[in-house]
Amino acid sequence: MSPRIERALISVSDKSGLVEFAAGLHAAGVQIYTTGGTARSLVEAGIPVRDVADYTGFPEMMDGRLKTLHPRVFGGILCRRDRADDMQAIAEHGILPFELVVVNLYPFAETVARPNVTRDAAIEKIDIGGPSLVRAAAKNHAFVTVATGAAQYPEILAAVQAAQVTSWELRERLAAEAFAHTAAYDAAISRYFTEQLGTSDADHFPPAIDLPLRRLATLRYGENPHQAAALYASETPGGGHLVGARQLHGKELSYNNLLDADAALAVARSLPKCGVSVIKHNNPCGAAAADSMGLATRLAMEGDPVSAFGSILGYNQPVDAEAADYLATPGLFVEAIVAPGFSPEAIQILTTKPKWKANVRLLDVGSLTQAAQAVHFRCIDGGMLVQDADCGPDRYDQWTVETSSHPSDHQLAELRLAWAVVRHVKSNAIVLCRDQALCGVGAGQMSRVDSVQIAIRKAAGRAPGSVLASDAFFPFPDSIHEAAAAGIRAVIQPGGSKRDAEVIAACDQHGLPMVFTHRRHFKH
Repeated sequence: MSPRIERALISVSDKSGLVEFAAGLHAAGVQIYTTGGTARSLVEAGIPVRDVADYTGFPEMMDGRLKTLHPRVFGGILCRRDRADDMQAIAEHGILPFELVVVNLYPFAETVARPNVTRDAAIEKIDIGGPSLVRAAAKNHAFVTVATGAAQYPEILAAVQAAQVTSWELRERLAAEAFAHTAAYDAAISRYFTEQLGTSDADHFPPAIDLPLRRLATLRYGENPHQAAALYASETPGGGHLVGARQLHGKELSYNNLLDADAALAVARSLPKCGVSVIKHNNPCGAAAADSMGLATRLAMEGDPVSAFGSILGYNQPVDAEAADYLATPGLFVEAIVAPGFSPEAIQILTTKPKWKANVRLLDVGSLTQAAQAVHFRCIDGGMLVQDADCGPDRYDQWTVETSSHPSDHQLAELRLAWAVVRHVKSNAIVLCRDQALCGVGAGQMSRVDSVQIAIRKAAGRAPGSVLASDAFFPFPDSIHEAAAAGIRAVIQPGGSKRDAEVIAACDQHGLPMVFTHRRHFKH
């Protein structure tokens, strides 16, 4: 049965859309019962309400810790309208039934995300009555409609205004959303206390992990058209991330667009000065650092012009008119640009000059000052792998020169750029850089020497004078011989092979300086 909505219990922390919703309920003849700050907001708006304390005969106390936990409240929510004994019980005890419960919870996650929040302040934002009201209403959704967010108000109000009732399908869906709401809330509290307890250096992963994620969008499809897909956001994603980006222009982003845009931003973060990355199929096919965004854009796009067609670009500084002018060059085509801002002139150029103006996605992620994600999750069949994200800065003070010849200052700057890029290339990964720009990439090969050969072939005439970075050690000296024959002038790699001595000897044979970083950057 769908009971007529005659009474609503409203107690919300987030008052977005509250006044309009409550005014609509009142106009439809719904009696509103409420508490504390919610009551004040509605009374100030001229909406008549009845205070829960007046109804229960029990005053709100303990700074609001105790206000709704009362049988006259929960009896009115939990009573089953098709059970004569339930209805008799509430009649005997003067309990009024509530057909609508509107509750959202204290902002716990937002509170603990603030810098220097005290433990006492965090604990005071642990809601007790709110989750209990939500769970009670959701449990009894056969007879009670529960709302936990402002986005649900219009649909509920429309149903009340139309027929004074809500459908079973709506109540069931709202109940599911309510249980998700309280589950995410409890998970946030659990995470906070786990972090407060701390863990040992030997095992800094908690015994259980909850991942509260909120759906932002349903995508057209996944990696392939036969796969459904959606985008979810972390409850506290922080700043400077793709999920929180504002799309300033362009058509809807696809699953693959989002993966590549995330990779583009990750590479751009790693680059010095004005840095630009060019991503194709989740690997960088171009990257450059220069003194201007325009020059960096041109050098990055020239890294592999064929692969750069239909690519996604990442910037570590706002896109300016000079960079946009270059991208408007006839013959160039990019799918999306992700950056910490766009100048008004750049937006004008990018949305009017190129032939692809109607579709290019412009994504403004805001400031990049915050660190990247500290923990990396990856699904496998039946579970998930969790690791520290490989996003920390490189420790140049730990690098060592292993060969008899040392890199020049110019070569060392080139090696640093190559090392910054290679961590973002799928293993086995080899990159060649020259003049502060990526000029050759070998990615995802089963043999490292194959990656070297591919990178040299991609670089073509730019290989002579370039430097080479390898994400992991060379198992044999064959790659060094290939590099020397191509005119490569310096090498950087982690070291750690049983044949390091042979690899070093090969470099000395060809007069190539080689740096060991003592840190591997596999990316499978």
